[in-house]
Amino acid sequence: MQLCSFYHLDQATKSFGIVVEEGIVDLGARFGSDCPDLKTLLARNGLGDLAGLAKQPADYPLSAVRLLPVIENPGKVFCVGMNYADKRKEFAETQDAPTLFIRFADSLAGHEAKLLKPEVTQEFDFEGELAVIIGKPAHAVKAEDALDVVAGYSCFMDATVRDMQFTWFTAGKNWPQTGGFGPWMTTADAIGDPQQLAIKTFLNGREVQNDTTGSMVHKVASIIEYISAFSPLSPGDVIITGSPGGVGKKRTPPLFMFSGDVIEVEIEKIGRLRNTIA
Repeated sequence: MQLCSFYHLDQATKSFGIVVEEGIVDLGARFGSDCPDLKTLLARNGLGDLAGLAKQPADYPLSAVRLLPVIENPGKVFCVGMNYADKRKEFAETQDAPTLFIRFADSLAGHEAKLLKPEVTQEFDFEGELAVIIGKPAHAVKAEDALDVVAGYSCFMDATVRDMQFTWFTAGKNWPQTGGFGPWMTTADAIGDPQQLAIKTFLNGREVQNDTTGSMVHKVASIIEYISAFSPLSPGDVIITGSPGGVGKKRTPPLFMFSGDVIEVEIEKIGRLRNTIA
């Protein structure tokens, strides 16, 4: 099942729903004001109530909405750096423990939204990543149980202002509207093993990253164990799991994103996130 958050263009309202072949089944309209968004549904442990609704006809086509970040206001967004074998080689990374940094909710953008390159940089880089959406409260979770707290997975474009990153990743990652998140969440039951997914990034139609999530140094379950040991996770929290090799900074010559460029992240069983640089 695939779930999205959206803005209805004609009604000028926000809601969330199930993505079906003909469009979207509007869950916000069915559940009412006590469950206005996907984050609330996860907090209510409501995914199990959706099976019958997924078989209903669409309320409107995708063309009638603008997709929002899968979780528009996550309480926490943790990001894992240097987590693919080839990426670690590119940056000569030798640290064993996961490299963590934070993104803020106002840095997120939905599918087909503009990603904003700051005027001060000429080094706006691409990093396609798998996003993990937490579905249950999780504190001190062991790796063997960690996937049980996952609601689903999405695509993420972790656009990076390289010349502002320095040795502190957060500074290069939190410019407004630089993190593409979508187009939707595929529920965990439809993914199975998150370490067996092809992941690719395309810049103006050119493939610039190509790997599988099996190349992660720290697997999804281990990342959840590591983070939840010190920071309790809540439904709707998001973990961005790192980018494969091939980023623009380490190419010869370097390859960065500029206004008018189109950047896409495609992950098996999820879909293809598309954003334009502005």
